[in-house]
Amino acid sequence: MTMTTTRLTILQTADLHGQLETHDEFYLEDGQPTYRQAGGVARIRTLFDRVRAENPNTIVVDNGDCFQGSGWTQLTRGQAMVPVMNALGYDVLMPGNWEVVFGKDRLLEVGAEYACTMVCTNMHHAEPGEGESQPLGNDVVGNHLFSPFTVVERDGIRVGILAYNDPNLTKRQAPAYSRGIAMTRPAQSMAHWVRRLREEEGCQVVLVMGHLGIAPQVALADEGFTEGVDYILGGDTHERVRQPLQGRFARVTEPGAFGSFVGRLDLAVDAEGVREVGYELMDVPGDLPEDSEVRAIVDKLRAGHPELEEQIGTTASALQRYYVLETPMDNLITDALFAAASTTLEAAGGKLDIALSNGFRFCPPLVPDEGGSAAIDRQFLWSMLPENSEVKVGSVTGAQIRTWLEKELNNVFSPRADEVFGGWVVRFAGMRVRFVSEAPMGHRLRSVEIGGRPLDPEETYVVAACGRDGDPPTTLCRLRNVADPRLLGFTLHDALEEFLAAGEVTYDLEGRCVAEDLPDRLLGQKHIEGYEFR
Repeated sequence: MTMTTTRLTILQTADLHGQLETHDEFYLEDGQPTYRQAGGVARIRTLFDRVRAENPNTIVVDNGDCFQGSGWTQLTRGQAMVPVMNALGYDVLMPGNWEVVFGKDRLLEVGAEYACTMVCTNMHHAEPGEGESQPLGNDVVGNHLFSPFTVVERDGIRVGILAYNDPNLTKRQAPAYSRGIAMTRPAQSMAHWVRRLREEEGCQVVLVMGHLGIAPQVALADEGFTEGVDYILGGDTHERVRQPLQGRFARVTEPGAFGSFVGRLDLAVDAEGVREVGYELMDVPGDLPEDSEVRAIVDKLRAGHPELEEQIGTTASALQRYYVLETPMDNLITDALFAAASTTLEAAGGKLDIALSNGFRFCPPLVPDEGGSAAIDRQFLWSMLPENSEVKVGSVTGAQIRTWLEKELNNVFSPRADEVFGGWVVRFAGMRVRFVSEAPMGHRLRSVEIGGRPLDPEETYVVAACGRDGDPPTTLCRLRNVADPRLLGFTLHDALEEFLAAGEVTYDLEGRCVAEDLPDRLLGQKHIEGYEFR
């Protein structure tokens, strides 16, 4: 009997970060930054419904980092996303590295309330007595937090789906978030599960959902144990892949962030195998009609949290976080942290030298009208800083700072995918750094200035950053073995609110972090052949 051809459509979102409303979004057009309104879950539902009406053989997936990143999600500990995701009609969800933010038990509670299948192949309950950051052995068939795979059937075609979260999440996030969770790496289990999907489950199509970052996902597509996988549907680094990236065994996608885009992959499946009919990174434009059901869900949520709409400041310039080296948004954040910590230390006769913040990419832009101002409300504050940690200071030597900076730069610019950690340079105030990205590990730095003077390896510097729950007392923003660590009695939000109350802010790039071999406004990660962020 001749097998007919079935056309499958895969719709993919990732890294929603709790952003429910239409927002300003950044685009690069003709080499210049451009901003337009995009996203909004009520508009996403309209787009989903249109595609489903066009092709009933549609599968809709989300790659995680869903319920962290906005005031609504933080104040409800993820609950805000449950009715939204259920109304959008997803078929498969996976957790991202930030889904552990409220702890393992809360992750399992929220996951159980989703109407569709939650899949993760490499998140496990830690064995009794086992350290959370230690990987399990090679037992690939048990102890999973969620189902290690699922099979979705459309028109007789069986589609097998695996999902791999970042094995480094126990290091990337505050250690306390992942207590009771152990991670394995794709190499430990993927061949096993692909074989099961193909041979035992009879799947004609095998997809791997990833929340690993673009560089590790492209590298994964070249690994021998990936043979038998058709596509790696990626997430984590918010990259906008407009044409799938070809690996040795699979093709790789990633659909941006904040619900501003939806990836659409069309496949033809028949006796000849799987063929790509088309791929599009679909915009979710700000003028797309809103679905009334989802609109009502969001309105009810907003009505329950009026405090999030309280204005706390204004900006006369675009605040965004897309550049790899330095961003206007993080210059604001680190300046506010520096000012608040300096005030506290000076009152006690001390002095601050550096303020640090991690190199995050969550939070959509905020853009004023031309010649005007944009209001900064508490919702935007939560989007900038979802984790309202207490501010902490400690003392380190210049030699420690140099070693730490070299490691942080390698996390971003290593040509080895297994060494890439996040993808954006740490942010700072009080310090200026020049480096060469293509230099080898440990030799990238060209100069470091602190307070306008060259870094002295023998001198002691006072550093402020957020305190991470579960870190050793002597760790500060992944900077280890700091001396005299202490909490200052105020939070990151306190620092920002006080800073914004002083008057309107205007921020751009200031040359705090300069790569001699890269543009200041670098977008997207390096070493990805055929990819350009836009």
